[in-house]
Amino acid sequence: MVVRERKGNALAFRCFYHGWSFNVNGRFASRFEEGNYGKEHYDGGCADLAQVPRLESHRDFWFINFDRNAMSLSDYLAGARDYLDLVADHCEAGMEIVGAGQQYVINANWKLLAENSIDAFHGFPVHNTYFDYLKNIGSLRMDAGTGQFNASGMADLGNGHAVIEYPSPWGRPVARWVPSWGEDKRPAVEALREGLIKRFGAERGTRIAEFSRNMLIFPNLVINDIMAITVRTFMPAAPNKMTVSAWALAPRDEDPDLRKLRLFNFLEFLGPGGFATPDDQEALENCQRGYANLREVGWNDISKGMPRQGPPMNDDEEQMRCFWRQWRQRMEAGL
Repeated sequence: MVVRERKGNALAFRCFYHGWSFNVNGRFASRFEEGNYGKEHYDGGCADLAQVPRLESHRDFWFINFDRNAMSLSDYLAGARDYLDLVADHCEAGMEIVGAGQQYVINANWKLLAENSIDAFHGFPVHNTYFDYLKNIGSLRMDAGTGQFNASGMADLGNGHAVIEYPSPWGRPVARWVPSWGEDKRPAVEALREGLIKRFGAERGTRIAEFSRNMLIFPNLVINDIMAITVRTFMPAAPNKMTVSAWALAPRDEDPDLRKLRLFNFLEFLGPGGFATPDDQEALENCQRGYANLREVGWNDISKGMPRQGPPMNDDEEQMRCFWRQWRQRMEAGL
């Protein structure tokens, strides 16, 4: 492991084990006494770092793929591209990751967090304390998009990706003011909202400002564009254990006071000690304990909304079925 730091910059990279050094382009850069290594170490490239087979980006979201023959990133993202655009369009100056992020462990199968991240059905039963708190401090507004348009619902984005979209009941530092922030913040937030509408028109500008989105990009990337923007990945460590990494995403030139609000919102709800994450962790770990009895109960029901006529609602479970259909397809194909 040549680079052990989680973030930063360097002019070169040095392996701490035997002292081999590499330039930022991956070329072997150490110079040892004559006779220790052959000429090919220096000129032939055999000691260079291996390149990532596929490195592609969409709107500054970068993706690595170790399969040289995989489909293009554009084709893989499919309908998720449009929702990444909604996030990237928050700011003309672009977006940036704030800080070093957070890491924690959940003692449950990783696929449970894939379900949980796009599950609106559990919101009020599990996180009712958060909504009571917002109401008590004056941060709960139920008028998002009123008189404009309705972006509520669920969308199958293809390739196992799915998103739910709904009117925001909370403040959004991108452009949705709530009374608990104080009247002094209101002009700045309203100016951002007007700027979005000027750039994109009333419908798209209002959608960016007023509506929240939870998106899963199959299999394990979540973009939560809600009261703050969270980028989250989760990796299986065992059948009943996962490691989670989460980062806050924000506009590059954000007003310092609004940045404080954004990070407070991020920690308050989705931080490891926030209102939501400990609740969700407890729920998923309880599910995992329950699944130990699959001898007797062989199925987990995610059929909510299947009999419904018309488009799925955002608190139905079609988005989870999108994930599982893709999972089944890949397992049956042996991919």
